[in-house]
Amino acid sequence: MRNKVLNPTIPSLPTTVQPTPHPKLDFEAGIIINIDKPVGWTSFDVVKKIRNVVKVKKVGHAGTLDPFATGVLLICTGRATKKVNELMSLKKVYRAEIELGKTTDSYDCTGKVTSSHSINDLDEARVREVSAQFVGEIDQIPPMFSALKQNGKRLYKLARKGITVDREPRRVCIHDLQVLDIDLPKVCIEVVCSRGTYIRALASDIGKTLGCGAYLKTLCRTRIGRYRVEDAETVSGFTRMHTCRS
Repeated sequence: MRNKVLNPTIPSLPTTVQPTPHPKLDFEAGIIINIDKPVGWTSFDVVKKIRNVVKVKKVGHAGTLDPFATGVLLICTGRATKKVNELMSLKKVYRAEIELGKTTDSYDCTGKVTSSHSINDLDEARVREVSAQFVGEIDQIPPMFSALKQNGKRLYKLARKGITVDREPRRVCIHDLQVLDIDLPKVCIEVVCSRGTYIRALASDIGKTLGCGAYLKTLCRTRIGRYRVEDAETVSGFTRMHTCRS
């Protein structure tokens, strides 16, 4: 178990002394669990699984990850659910791979390709120059394929019917954006951002500015505040650990 909060260090004991069993965690009192969300799971899938394991009614998450994404998903149980808004306000760090030269209707790898453009005239210097332009406070238009509501309806439900509606831009902050690697048409970036930022919208906007289009190919949330993906539990690991102690 990698999460230090959930697995405190037990001092070494003489071989003749049996170690004290690990105490059960009080999930009703409130625990924040750092989960590395697997590909293909919705954030609610993880919440549902954890709720079934810990047998506590109140379980929620602090910030949605799309099904194709991986990385830090903070699950709050019991009275810790009161901290959800506080956790969602923490800075987030993402590592993303963008593919240039194509666009999709969802701005990511799960959507249908809507256009293709040549990138023959594109060079690394231009990619870095344009990427740097998005650092700071920016206005971002949420994707149609999002859970936001407009006139009481989820945008993604309208998008699935082929309906597009005007969306108000939202002010978000990109604290830092580093281009980690360029192997055209693929660009790997690391983004430090505020609550409410859509990385796939950022990928789309970078593509528009470059004039060739782009979509988000992979995404991993590597950090929320002090919670790191390196310290996160897998769903299966957490399930094994806490099912056997229930």
